[in-house]
Amino acid sequence: MATDRRPVALVTGAAGGIGGAIASALGAAGFDIVLTDRDISPLDVLKERLDAVEVRSTAIGYDLTDDHARENFVEAAFAAFGGVDCLVNNAGVSVMSRGDILDVTPESFDRCVAVNLRAQFFLTQAVARRMIGRSSSRRRTIVTVTTVAVDHHVGRVLAEYCISKAGLSHSVQHWAARLDREGIDCYEVRPGMMKTDMTATTRERYDALIASGFVPAARWGDIGEVGRAVALLARGELSYATGQTLHIDGGMRFKVF
Repeated sequence: MATDRRPVALVTGAAGGIGGAIASALGAAGFDIVLTDRDISPLDVLKERLDAVEVRSTAIGYDLTDDHARENFVEAAFAAFGGVDCLVNNAGVSVMSRGDILDVTPESFDRCVAVNLRAQFFLTQAVARRMIGRSSSRRRTIVTVTTVAVDHHVGRVLAEYCISKAGLSHSVQHWAARLDREGIDCYEVRPGMMKTDMTATTRERYDALIASGFVPAARWGDIGEVGRAVALLARGELSYATGQTLHIDGGMRFKVF
């Protein structure tokens, strides 16, 4: 396998704000980018932004829950720039309706588990298998984006979302334990309060929490900070830290007294 090409990153959920920030940060770090989302039409703007700074990128439409299309999608992703050196599991869906756990519907629960956990587990499996089957002089990386609300925090109106992300978080440890010997490092990134479409309906509530001291940094997080964290891990410079979690949460996990 040629080693003179640039490293390549595959970013899922690239049409969202955090996905775009991750792609931009990886581009700045020297990666070519394969962008994917279920609907790729919103990716045109991101591609233009990457083109403007001379970052090569391509967009491939794919519904992560489609088992039958997965292998063809992974093959296309690897073929785009001659390989994939970093997978970023960023895609995710929120609850269908925020509310009491007693009112969670099977449809909302199943949707969160299908996209946030099951689909990402099997995409990671497919990408890892292909990485193992292709020799490389580089350390490869798999970075999974979860949420601050999987440990020490309980989202009262997001039960099924948090539960699915907690399972995804735990899966990172299993992948790290299995793939280290294959030259693949696995990490988790946990964003805190970020201004995204997912938090748009709760801005006032979160503003009040920040003002009350719930976030020691006393501010919202910037999605660019998530992007830069992913890029740091993707470069493969922290291989002895495989399986670790990087908290981009302004200190929300602390219990300050």
